[in-house]
Amino acid sequence: MHPTETAPTLQQRLAERARPDGRVVLYQRWEHLLFLHWRWEISEVQRTLPAGLTVDVHDGSAWLGLVPLFMREVRPRFVPSIPALTDFLELNLRTYVYDAAGRPGLYFYSLECDQPVAVEMARRFLSLRYEHAAMQAQVDAEGWVDFESQRRGANEKAVFRYHPFGPPAAEPLPDTIEFFLLERYRLFASSGQAGDLHSIRVCHAPYRVQQAQVFQWGDVPLRLAGFDPAGRAPDHLCVTDPQDVETFAPEVVAAQKP
Repeated sequence: MHPTETAPTLQQRLAERARPDGRVVLYQRWEHLLFLHWRWEISEVQRTLPAGLTVDVHDGSAWLGLVPLFMREVRPRFVPSIPALTDFLELNLRTYVYDAAGRPGLYFYSLECDQPVAVEMARRFLSLRYEHAAMQAQVDAEGWVDFESQRRGANEKAVFRYHPFGPPAAEPLPDTIEFFLLERYRLFASSGQAGDLHSIRVCHAPYRVQQAQVFQWGDVPLRLAGFDPAGRAPDHLCVTDPQDVETFAPEVVAAQKP
């Protein structure tokens, strides 16, 4: 942690829920989300982050999240939904951070995707680390999701089988790990050049979270990013209800004062 920075307050975290000013550039719907999380050493995560970002810590640890999901009706403003182009799959690897202004958000190490146009557009216009991948997924009559992804150039697939179980989904309370992990309405992105840190806001209703039963999971994206859990199972699992999401135009993050 940089000595002049402090972690976001609860008020700052809750303030991120407010719909931002600015221009909506994308509409989308997220479905069948599974969140797998591993505790990680803070210093190991911090050294991977671009300048201007600090690891956000919960219960004394940094956290790495692996999230398979179905992307639906992903489209720019004024463009109709075309399933062949706007419905696809994604598998993202992320960690939890805040900037010099104390604004909490996400930093992505990778976002695997099976829609080539989406990959190239996100790389070019959002500076997000999208990766081409061969992916497939299905949901059976009992709600089990089978999901797999193999990144272009990788030798292994990441395979998942999961479904919700337990009490109905509910919004997490502020003192819970689920609130810390899921209440994130800001993405940080950088192409790796000095001074090019950007913030991308998303707006959606707070997540409703449910327990997950996971019969199979993969950790290939973690290992490709240099984080090897050595077969260690995730420390936290959950699924969430679908979300309708608005994405806003990127904004430059002000440089940290010396």
